[in-house]
Amino acid sequence: MRFTSHSEIGKLQSVFIKKAKDAFISDEHLEKEWKALNYLSKPGIDEAITEYNAFENLFRQMGAEVYYLPEDESVNMDSIYCRDAAIATNKGMIICNMGKAGRINEPMAEQKAFEVNDIPVLDIITAPGTVEGGDVAWLDEHTLAVGHTYRTNEDGINQLTALLQPMGVEVITVPLPHYKGPSDVFHLMSILSPVDTNLAVVYSPLMPIVFRNLLIKRGYELIEVPDEEFESMGCNVLALAPRDCLMVDGNPETKEALEKAGCRVTVYKGEEISVKGGGGPTCLTRPVLRESIN
Repeated sequence: MRFTSHSEIGKLQSVFIKKAKDAFISDEHLEKEWKALNYLSKPGIDEAITEYNAFENLFRQMGAEVYYLPEDESVNMDSIYCRDAAIATNKGMIICNMGKAGRINEPMAEQKAFEVNDIPVLDIITAPGTVEGGDVAWLDEHTLAVGHTYRTNEDGINQLTALLQPMGVEVITVPLPHYKGPSDVFHLMSILSPVDTNLAVVYSPLMPIVFRNLLIKRGYELIEVPDEEFESMGCNVLALAPRDCLMVDGNPETKEALEKAGCRVTVYKGEEISVKGGGGPTCLTRPVLRESIN
């Protein structure tokens, strides 16, 4: 079996996560930070830890190797959404430069954790370039879609393209709309979750026509998230393996559509760790290796 980092859908082999207790720390810590970071409301620390323990156990049950990002006083509660600070490639991790000012220290914190765990680092995105991991999604092992957003800028995309080109990777830039503006968490993966080689969960009202047509041309069947399930992160779906999906509870229409498409769907309670901070299962995980399906 061959393994790759250039996939959103192969069976998950290894993943970094950050426990709620190490990101949220305490009720006092949350009280200081949640408003400035634009959370819907303050998470309950005890409830968040309970939710996260159940979330974490799902990866252990499937046999994935789980790495942990430690508590770090240089970062804030947003560090629970650990996908954003790095991008996994077959040549090592690319350390991002965050577009959200409050998260500027997270990439360096993750780099330290990678080095401690003997995970190679390929390179670092540097200012004025910005890239956040929630804006990147592998369409296949040789094609990476990158959202041009308030969090990921043109200079950052150019740096990322230069790093990936020697690996034979094509970078497709996806310009995203203003939507709710710079303060909102709006990434490419807010509107796109590949769950198989020819199946993706999408929210078409915020998707560029050219990119949507490209997905269809590539043979994707699109699972359309209804308006009433977009804010509750119906579009944020993590593939544990092809058509083996993990999503936040409370999105029954999207769940049913996935099941009708032949998917196995597991839901987790995520009111505190996901909904309030706008970060679903893709945001809560930094996959490293997956089984290759090519």
